[in-house]
Amino acid sequence: MNTQSLFAEHALLPTGWACDVLLSWNDRGVITGATVQRPCPEGTARATGPVVPGMPNLHSHAFQRAFGGLTEYRGATQDSFWSWRSLMYRFAAAITPEQLEAIATGLYVEMLEAGYTSVCEFHYVHHDSDGHPYADDAALTMCLLRAAARSGMGLTLLPVLYQTSGFGSTPPSIGQRRFIRSTDNMLALLQKLKPLCEAQGARLGLAPHSLRAVPPDSLREALAGLHAMDATAPVHIHIAEQTAEVDACLVWSGQRPVQWLLDHAAVDARWCLVHATHMSATESASAARSGAVAGLCPSTEANLGDGIFDAPTWLQAGGRWGVGSDSHACVNAAEELMLLEYSQRLATRQRNVLASAAQPSVATSMTLQAVAGGAQASARPVGGLAVGQQADMLVLDAQHPLLRDLASPEAMLSAHVFASHRQSALQQVWVAGRVLVQSGRHALHDTALNGLVAARQQLLENTP
Repeated sequence: MNTQSLFAEHALLPTGWACDVLLSWNDRGVITGATVQRPCPEGTARATGPVVPGMPNLHSHAFQRAFGGLTEYRGATQDSFWSWRSLMYRFAAAITPEQLEAIATGLYVEMLEAGYTSVCEFHYVHHDSDGHPYADDAALTMCLLRAAARSGMGLTLLPVLYQTSGFGSTPPSIGQRRFIRSTDNMLALLQKLKPLCEAQGARLGLAPHSLRAVPPDSLREALAGLHAMDATAPVHIHIAEQTAEVDACLVWSGQRPVQWLLDHAAVDARWCLVHATHMSATESASAARSGAVAGLCPSTEANLGDGIFDAPTWLQAGGRWGVGSDSHACVNAAEELMLLEYSQRLATRQRNVLASAAQPSVATSMTLQAVAGGAQASARPVGGLAVGQQADMLVLDAQHPLLRDLASPEAMLSAHVFASHRQSALQQVWVAGRVLVQSGRHALHDTALNGLVAARQQLLENTP
């Protein structure tokens, strides 16, 4: 098996920054060596700046990129997530398979250019515009697999189980007709997708949309079926995103959403609790102890007015977390980190909240935590620059005006996260040992982004 390598004067390993690091990987893109404090072997490529691990994006709805920036006007007396959702449904009702593939391909190219090297795709538009299955029941899902393969993006595919519009098995609305699947139908889809994902190096899991959209019996049956198929498969769920959801869950069950889930499902390290914004301190501590990852999407949570995640309480209980771009109001890994830290500063009126005793540089601390949590949620070996992990990495642009002549890699990463216009400070992006982005630009940049724009225009012309 052939070996390739890259030498870095500074590299961010899972244990922290190291000097003179030789990273080696095999022809499958898996790291076989990460040796430190050694001279660069003759003929080995040298990184032109500090090397940091690629960032997993643990929550994405690809089709929503098509209306980014187009919902920023007041359409109700008081706009909220719920009024935004009605606008989102209009796009979900109109999108075609060809448009979804074009949008996802363009989005994944954007993600790669912005420092994401893998994505968890939370996919819930399953059927045609009338709610009927396509001749190939996996037609829309296959669009996402092709988009990931074409762009080079690592993929965790999470087909969404969606059955009801509210707690207590409220029937779905017309706007949700493209999302609905029976539990048996979902499990059949997963059986079909499993070998296709494995052939592509993608990971397959399941996303029960939310407690309001999946009744208890269906949740139990779907999880049992998934785990019989693959006991290590990831499970992602939207939970406690809005206060109205918490209130409705209390009326339905007498319990808050996270409390109910922990009492009725075997939540463990396979789970990603997406948003989990509105938890009590008791819920937060219990969920953190379960080993589940909190899936934080700061730009979307801010865009929708959801609220602020209580990171100090979560971290005090040993909780793990990662970041996602969700609705793609922002497609920028560093900016999600920046917004997460800034939201905590606003809530606590303190600075450098997400730093730690081991990593006092907040950008370094957040990067390591987000990579580890994102890898766990992805259920893929993308947990950083270590033997056995995939060679997904970013090379910072040491000649960027805000990074040039800084004395340490910690300072360069801090400038990238907090001061550099984010992706403009990325020189290279590697996925599985291959350079996909050079000088900040993907080889498919023009083609893929033109395709996204064309698909968006078609949607705008055909959306009432």
